[in-house]
Amino acid sequence: MRANATVARNLRRLRLLKGVSQENLAMDAGIDRTYVSRLEREMENPTVAVLETLAVALEIGIGEFFETVDPDAPPPAQLPRGRRKAR
Repeated sequence: MRANATVARNLRRLRLLKGVSQENLAMDAGIDRTYVSRLEREMENPTVAVLETLAVALEIGIGEFFETVDPDAPPPAQLPRGRRKAR
């Protein structure tokens, strides 16, 4: 698997494991939500600085973005659609 594909798949997997939406991750990392989406779809190549910012926002080590992923493994389940209701 290409490095870009590995990072994209791990970013999505880790974000969903934490239960964080693209929008909330983007806000925590100080980047645009569409950029997070483009990273997850392999349409952008993140810099080390961006990966570091995302790792801090997800409270993980930056190396977790490069862990080997089984290409035959199913993608992680999506978060529920729509915005959360205000409390």
